Amino acid sequence: MSTLLLQHADILVTMDDTGQEIPDGGLFVRDGVIQQVGPTAELPTTADHIINARGMVVLPGLVNTHHHLYQTLTRAVPAAQDATLFEWLKTLYPIWARLTPEAVYISALVGLAELMLSGCTTASDHLYIYPNGCRIDDEIRAAQEIGIRFHASRGAMSLGESKGGLPPDSVVEDEDFILKDMQRAVETYHDPNRHAMLRIVLAPCSPFSVTPDLMREAAALARAYGVHLHTHLAETLDEEQFCLERFGRRPVSYAEDLSWVGDDVWYAHGVHVNGEEIGLLARTGTGVCHCPSSNMRLASGIAPVRAYLDAGVKVGLGVDGSASNDSSHLLAEARMAMLLQRVTGNPRGLTAREALWLATRGGAAVLGRDDIGQLASGFAADFIGFHLDRLDYAGALHDPVAALVFCTPQRVDLSVIHGRVVVEEGQLLTVDLGPIVERHNAIARRMMRGE
Repeated sequence: MSTLLLQHADILVTMDDTGQEIPDGGLFVRDGVIQQVGPTAELPTTADHIINARGMVVLPGLVNTHHHLYQTLTRAVPAAQDATLFEWLKTLYPIWARLTPEAVYISALVGLAELMLSGCTTASDHLYIYPNGCRIDDEIRAAQEIGIRFHASRGAMSLGESKGGLPPDSVVEDEDFILKDMQRAVETYHDPNRHAMLRIVLAPCSPFSVTPDLMREAAALARAYGVHLHTHLAETLDEEQFCLERFGRRPVSYAEDLSWVGDDVWYAHGVHVNGEEIGLLARTGTGVCHCPSSNMRLASGIAPVRAYLDAGVKVGLGVDGSASNDSSHLLAEARMAMLLQRVTGNPRGLTAREALWLATRGGAAVLGRDDIGQLASGFAADFIGFHLDRLDYAGALHDPVAALVFCTPQRVDLSVIHGRVVVEEGQLLTVDLGPIVERHNAIARRMMRGE
């Protein structure tokens, strides 16, 4: 059995139900699981690995509930810089059609490294395009190598342009094959156990890229195996109009008709919803991933996060794809979420601590996990630390916890995932980023040239 002791954090933010923040705090870990949390003086004094966190704020690792890691290859593409969602997708689909298994793997390493350095310890990714032999396995390999807790969403597109969908026919898959590969992914990789490092999610892409039949069949398959469901929903007014014209339903009503509500379902975005729909999500336990930077970048609108929270809807945060953000900095999303709920005139629209709650406890709830997101006995030893003596926090130590959100978002100085130190003194320890970035840029250039 391995043990780890963190001691003397200036403030240890537990994110427990009482909101406890412990001065001179610490925690004791055995085999990747927290055994004890409290003031340093009340903890054991010996362990296999001791971390002195003096001068740091320590808090639970952040939870990212929506991403498209492959999109790190197509950031800031000129033709897609000033487009709406549908225009943006139509521009990028042909480029993404050139993805290869290596491209998926390398782009996942890049995106996950960014997430980890920004404080993320659990990430969910939505891979829905599989040209040229790409498989969900390619990004799972990257996640296992880099050491992050990972929810891999086996996405899908099946409704091509010839059948009234948005994506070109060249990037959609046969629905029978999709369902078989979803089943394969679950049977090969899904770990339902507490503190699991890898879980599988079934995730048809969106109402405008899959058929109702695939949505229903994927839901039935997920429930037969006890895995979660994820899709894009209610992101833009264009999507709303598509659903009204094609299905005679608004997006949330359409999802309800397909049995896509419940505590095993979460949507990305949820921007364009009304009060009745918010009530439905709250009653059914359906979750929402808020992606503030992406929604601003694509002019999609402002998700009603305050209304969601007041109604009891589960809400987490997501960086979304790195072609619509264009980064993978999860702490930055917490700050953006706070500011975006205030921009229309309510300075109490979201507090700094509520933003951190969304990034930790909220994300854990959305993913259906009761073993991450807070620092308490029995929870996974996923935690991060920020040094407070840096220039960026000068003058902000009146409230160091709020400073993490109000001040310019920083990279972590420390990150521990399942009791393993993966970032130390701001450096990622699990992979050598230099060669990865070099190869990533070469692949990105090749894809843009059409090779």
